[in-house]
Amino acid sequence: MLRYKKRNIVLAVAVILLSSFLMLKKADKKPTLFFIGDSTVKNGRGDGAGNMWGWGDLMKPLFDTTKIDLENDALGGTSSRTYLTKGLWDKVLAKIQKGDFVIMQFGHNDSSPLDDTARARGTIKGVGDSAKEIYNPITKQQEVVHTYGWYLAKFTNEAKAKGATVFICSPIPRNDWKDGKVVRYNGTGYGLWAKQTAEATGSFFIDLNSITADAYDEMGPEKVKPFFPNEHTHTSWDGAALNAASIVKGIRQLKNCSLQQYLR
Repeated sequence: MLRYKKRNIVLAVAVILLSSFLMLKKADKKPTLFFIGDSTVKNGRGDGAGNMWGWGDLMKPLFDTTKIDLENDALGGTSSRTYLTKGLWDKVLAKIQKGDFVIMQFGHNDSSPLDDTARARGTIKGVGDSAKEIYNPITKQQEVVHTYGWYLAKFTNEAKAKGATVFICSPIPRNDWKDGKVVRYNGTGYGLWAKQTAEATGSFFIDLNSITADAYDEMGPEKVKPFFPNEHTHTSWDGAALNAASIVKGIRQLKNCSLQQYLR
C-alpha cells in the first residue's frame, strides 16, 4: 500500500511539472504575423529577381523579431479567389494560432476575367453575397465565383475564429498619374471594398493606397518613376520599402491595436 501511494505521489508530481513546463513553453511562444496577398506583397520567390520586390519581404527590419515572427505567404499572380482555390489559404490557416496576426492585401488581379483561358482568376466586383457559376477552363470544372469582399471576409472570419487579429489593406497605388497626382483607389473600387469588408467583419483597415499615394504626390512623378523598374505595378527595393513604411504608419494610426507593441 505504501509503495502504491509513493508511486501515485511521484506520478502526480511528474504531471504537475510537465504541465508547468508546457505552460511556460506556451507563454514563451512568440506570435506570428502572416502576410497574404499577390506579387505586390511578395514578388516571385522574394529574392528581388528583375529588381522587383514586394513590401512583405521588407517588413522584418520594422518589427522587433525577438518578440514576433514574420512569415510572408503571399504569391504572385493570385487574386483573392485563386489564393483560396489553389489551397494557399488553407495552408496558412492551419498554422494560425491564438494571438497571431494576419495582414492581407489583394485586388490587383481580382479585376481579371472570371473564366479566361489564361488564368481565370477574377472575382465579382464589390462586396456581399453575389455569386456566379462558371466553367473554369483551367481546372476544367464548374466553379462558383464570389465577390472580392466575400473572399476577404472568408479569410478574415476564419482567422479571427482561431484567435488571430486581422488587418485588411487597400491595394498599393500603381505608377499611374493624372493632372500631376497619382491615381488613387481609396474611395472607389477595391480600396473601398477592402474598407467595407474590414468594417463588416470588425477587423482593422489600413488605407495603404492613400498613405503611399500621399507620399507619391509629395515626391512627384519623376522621383517616383525609379520605384517601378519594369512597368507600373511592381516595385523596386526602394518602392517596396516605402510601402512597408506605409504599412507601419497605418498600424500606428490605429486605436487599440496590439500589433503596435511589436514595432521597432
